[in-house]
Amino acid sequence: MPQEAGQQAEADDFGYQGKRLGLPEDGVNSLAPVGRRLIALLIDWMLCYVIALGFIGRGDLNAAGTSLGTLAVFAAANLLLVSTLGYTVGKRLMGLRVVSVTQPHLTPLAVVIRTLLLCLVLPAAVYDRDGRGFHDKAVGTAVVRAK
Repeated sequence: MPQEAGQQAEADDFGYQGKRLGLPEDGVNSLAPVGRRLIALLIDWMLCYVIALGFIGRGDLNAAGTSLGTLAVFAAANLLLVSTLGYTVGKRLMGLRVVSVTQPHLTPLAVVIRTLLLCLVLPAAVYDRDGRGFHDKAVGTAVVRAK
């Protein structure tokens, strides 16, 4: 019994995802749900794949440059769009944006490190209890609802 009481107290202390970050429980600026983030990632990846296929792979699905080209276009799009607008095309379509939870605004260095970690895939697949990937946690960012 005492162990269950301790676990309940810990769960009550945790509250909701984003509470420790000072974010609201729901609505604008609350942490984005995993499903929306994955759909945004899929949209971004498919757009980058089409661009790489057309310009680097020249329409050849099996071209050596298509796979690495997709990753390069994905990295470039994230660097450019997140650092200037705070979102990618996929995030915009899904009503999401990237914000800093430790600084007043996103810094270019944070966006570069976040993008590099995102491209390594594994850091993005490891989550904390708030549902933020390591790539976000490492640089003090979070993906939140924009609307």
